[in-house]
Amino acid sequence: MAEFGITNTLVLVVYLLGNLWLGFVLSKRVDSANDFFLGRRTIPWWAIGISVAATYVSALSFLGGPAWSYSDGLSVIAIHLNYPIVIFLVIAFFLPFFYNSGVPSIYEYLERRFGHESRIVISLIFLVSQALSSAAVLYAVALVIEFITGIDVIASILMVSVIALAYTMMGGIAAVIWTDVIQAGILLLGAGIIFVALLLNLELPLTETLRVLSDQGKLDPLNFSFDLTEVSTVWSGVIAMTLYHLTVYGANQMMVQRTLASKNIGDAKKSFLMMGYAAFVIYLLFFLLGVLFYNYYGGRVFENENTIILEFAGSLAIPGLMGLLTAAVVAASMSSLDSALNSMATVTTIDFYKRYYRPDTNPVQDLRISRIFTVFWAIAIIVPAILYSRSSGSILETLSMVGSYFVGAKLSMFGLGFFSRHTTQRGLLIGVAAGFIVVWVVAVNTNIAWPWYCAIGAIVNTTVALAGSLLIDGPQAEYSRYTVQGQQQYFREQGLPEKDNGWYLVPGKIDPSSNYLLVYFAASLLLLWLIGILF
Repeated sequence: MAEFGITNTLVLVVYLLGNLWLGFVLSKRVDSANDFFLGRRTIPWWAIGISVAATYVSALSFLGGPAWSYSDGLSVIAIHLNYPIVIFLVIAFFLPFFYNSGVPSIYEYLERRFGHESRIVISLIFLVSQALSSAAVLYAVALVIEFITGIDVIASILMVSVIALAYTMMGGIAAVIWTDVIQAGILLLGAGIIFVALLLNLELPLTETLRVLSDQGKLDPLNFSFDLTEVSTVWSGVIAMTLYHLTVYGANQMMVQRTLASKNIGDAKKSFLMMGYAAFVIYLLFFLLGVLFYNYYGGRVFENENTIILEFAGSLAIPGLMGLLTAAVVAASMSSLDSALNSMATVTTIDFYKRYYRPDTNPVQDLRISRIFTVFWAIAIIVPAILYSRSSGSILETLSMVGSYFVGAKLSMFGLGFFSRHTTQRGLLIGVAAGFIVVWVVAVNTNIAWPWYCAIGAIVNTTVALAGSLLIDGPQAEYSRYTVQGQQQYFREQGLPEKDNGWYLVPGKIDPSSNYLLVYFAASLLLLWLIGILF
């Protein structure tokens, strides 16, 4: 790489100092742990929606998305087809339970539904899986900083960790959300500049380039193969990855917590709706970049494919562009990292510290311990981040593979909680153990693609949990109050309003606005089908 230069350095430094300044300003509004976790519930829905999108897209998509499609072609978009279906289900079933509870930790639901052991298990699963994914995010940004500036990976990891920790610890969830809004803008600006520059530097017009890529097998977005060993098929995207992403958005403290900071349930649902519409477009952009890079570089083999977008940017020699892209990747990484630190501190404080050690603490003491746990998790994710540096494949796919080991347990625990009358805590925990064992055996001994691990784990977990519950505790006479049917019955018996400003409060009811997500899903499939037949 060429020398980073003063202009690029200034762009990056101004961005980093801006994040710290914003965290400092917002810290003046944090007087208690509840402010730290929920931001006084005054944040507008559109900011929360942008934050949700920015958190999951992250630097893993900015770098790993083009890397993945560079090697596998546009078929990888199938993995991200399912967002409209996922958000439709999350809004109808997951969100009302969590928002109506009024508590910062979504895992308290499982204690109310099954018992405290279930809450411990799901909280531990979240903390372990989130720590591993956050470490991957840290590695992604360290890779960028090393590639562009020559700063050592470990030093880069430490630098980003300290900055993200500082403003998150000061401003809490409000700082997380508002910095995410800025970070999303920088990320999309950087991606847009790269996309336009790439189009201008192609040897052939775009339509002819796409035909060449189609002849090379890089432009087949819809693979209808039933082969379970293939990662990117329509079936793995629509079936397996729908289940996977249900846990990402419905059963993940990091995602749900920011929607709990909404003024009302309507704003919480609108923030998720934004992600339901935006995700497909964002991922299509990143994956299309990858296949266009394949044409631009003639299929050249890279030592590390995650650096493709950076090598291209460096070749353009546009003043300040590398500084902007570095800021974009750092922004994307920190939008995920700050969310993770805040949510892990929330779960550790609420689900463990206050639940089992010091339940009688006051809000000021809770705020202090929350900030201590934020520091703890910032330190804890550094070691696995360094270990990720040994991987040269797409970090987006690597992270997805790591997460697939855990999602089956999360999904089945919440799914059984919502819909099952007969599942009890003892049966549920036996099912969780069985699901983990089976997924491990499948991963080690078969060639089944990782997107199916969630479905396999969920099926085994659900089946064993139901059978174990019936054998150990016998059939249950009635639905728990914390099932969908139990909630609907409770609302009727108590005479509670089903809606708040036109949005359903009761789980299992479909808001009219959500139906358009299904239309959008069909339109996405149609668009990809047209790409496949036109080129």
